[in-house]
Amino acid sequence: MAQTDTVTRILDTAEVLFAERGFAETSLRTITSKARVNLAAVNYHFGSKKALIQAVFSRYLDPFTERFHGVLDDLEARHAGGVIPLEELLESMARTVLEVPAERHSLKVFMKLLGLAYSQAQGHLRRYIQEEYGSVFMRFTELVRRATPELPDSERFWRLHFVLGTVIFTLSGLDALRDIAEKDYGEHVTVRDLIRRLRPVVVAALNAPLPEAPVASHAEAS
Repeated sequence: MAQTDTVTRILDTAEVLFAERGFAETSLRTITSKARVNLAAVNYHFGSKKALIQAVFSRYLDPFTERFHGVLDDLEARHAGGVIPLEELLESMARTVLEVPAERHSLKVFMKLLGLAYSQAQGHLRRYIQEEYGSVFMRFTELVRRATPELPDSERFWRLHFVLGTVIFTLSGLDALRDIAEKDYGEHVTVRDLIRRLRPVVVAALNAPLPEAPVASHAEAS
């Protein structure tokens, strides 16, 4: 078996098992057994479980980052340094996510992994994503800031994460949602249909009025 075949087999197996069981619950021995390789192969190619987890993410994030920087270049050139409308920014990101080529598995698997990266104790992974891919997300966030100048920075932070949570939940549960839509409403839904329906929802979320400040109780005021 060629070295690249071994690496690909390990990564394919690891990403599916991580998505199904979680990072902590998936042992290297389980991965090697399913991938039909020995533990020495994982240690040789990756060095550690943390490095393997990071490599699983890099297969998606490397092409996404390169492509999304190009998309943002085109948007900035088209708007000649002016403010890019929020709808265009979100549509461009969604389109780039859909266009990124997965190795053998689906966007659904990656969205599950992304959700786990935030819900499980994987501080090393969040640091890795920030260090390796933070530039494109900071660039996108800055463009969103220009498109939503009325939002305080902290409010924009929360709203972007609410949007991220919505997208992750929707795309990671794609099969179940499709089944419900077909059974209950007679609709056959594609991923692009979902993105089209998500877009006005997330735009409205980012453009929603600021929440009212809580009214201090008598005890708090005294």
